[in-house]
Amino acid sequence: MRAAKVDHNQRAIVAALRAKGATVQLLHAVGRGCPDLLVGYRGLNLLIEVKDGSKPPSARRLTPDQVIWHRAWAGHVEVVDSADQAKLLLAWADRRTTP
Repeated sequence: MRAAKVDHNQRAIVAALRAKGATVQLLHAVGRGCPDLLVGYRGLNLLIEVKDGSKPPSARRLTPDQVIWHRAWAGHVEVVDSADQAKLLLAWADRRTTP
């Protein structure tokens, strides 16, 4: 098995999520298509696949293993390519959890 590749923007995305009060568990080393991050926020668990937004769209595609994993998962996996997108995901979670 090869070493897990980490997108260069993952650190900034994790920092942005934590700055908003989320807990983050790194999953990128699991491999086999598993998403990069498990995020806990306001009672919700969010799975995030990190892609490098500075790369061309062809380089941001899901790998074949990721496609298989995402299709097999009964929940949702959000693909995020920037800290701003990660914050938008938390804003969505805020609307879902606010009475």
